Amino acid sequence: MKTNNKRMSLMPLMLTALCIVLMAGSCQSGPKAGQPDPNFYVFLCFGQSNMEGNAPVEAVDTTDVPERLRLLPAVDMPRMNRTKGEWCTAVPPLVGQWYGLSPADYFGRYLLENLPKKVRVGIVNVAVGGIDIKGFNQDSIATYYATAPGWMKGKIDDFGGDPYARLIEMARLAQKDGVIRGILLHQGETNTGDERWLGWVKLVYERMLADLDLRAEDVPLLAGEVVNADQGGVCAAMNPIINRLPEVIPTAHVISSAGCECRGDHLHFSAAGYRELGRRYGEAMLPLLKK
Repeated sequence: MKTNNKRMSLMPLMLTALCIVLMAGSCQSGPKAGQPDPNFYVFLCFGQSNMEGNAPVEAVDTTDVPERLRLLPAVDMPRMNRTKGEWCTAVPPLVGQWYGLSPADYFGRYLLENLPKKVRVGIVNVAVGGIDIKGFNQDSIATYYATAPGWMKGKIDDFGGDPYARLIEMARLAQKDGVIRGILLHQGETNTGDERWLGWVKLVYERMLADLDLRAEDVPLLAGEVVNADQGGVCAAMNPIINRLPEVIPTAHVISSAGCECRGDHLHFSAAGYRELGRRYGEAMLPLLKK
């Protein structure tokens, strides 16, 4: 009887403890273990040298980068202690350890300044200086690579010989942790004057959506103009073609480069130009995230 009495006296305590555990579990916020976080917004970035990052990174660009701005490196960056496929704080450079500032840097910062504190932003950036848009088409990458100059082959080799495949590989990893909310493109200099560029971009975009099981209405495409005519842009003649992208991709939005400062080659933006262009990408994306 004494033993039974002890057991009975312990029952209320055990029930109370069980209730506390259950209540604590029901009050937990955020995604379940192993589930993507709906407040982790991931953006895929691709293109050529301006998306790669061509202006020197300045002290202001590496100061106070928020922890909520994340990068999933597409290559190893030993100089920066970064490993391919492992999230880290998105301190520039983003594409490779020897590159510079890109529009993606200030795109992410702008979003975080204007989104709720619970939101994080993740960047996946695969870009190759000088690459033709066909270099992101898996039907033509082998042929394109065979005729590419040696310096470009080295850049393509960094991404396993297939930049598109590497972007998709990283995107699928990112989908385990967050939700892809948009795609950023800065490309066109190599294809200046070629109206077929519109169809090739459409092909790449639609293949991305299919490969990642995404819907166009959920994942808009933002495409930036090349260095503008008002800055003496060498390839500014491409901008009227870029501006027709929404005609073939209804979910595409074009980002103006008017007034964005460029470097002396009139092909690449300066650090100030990248900061402004990145903010404009952010300004275009922000209302789309709230729909």
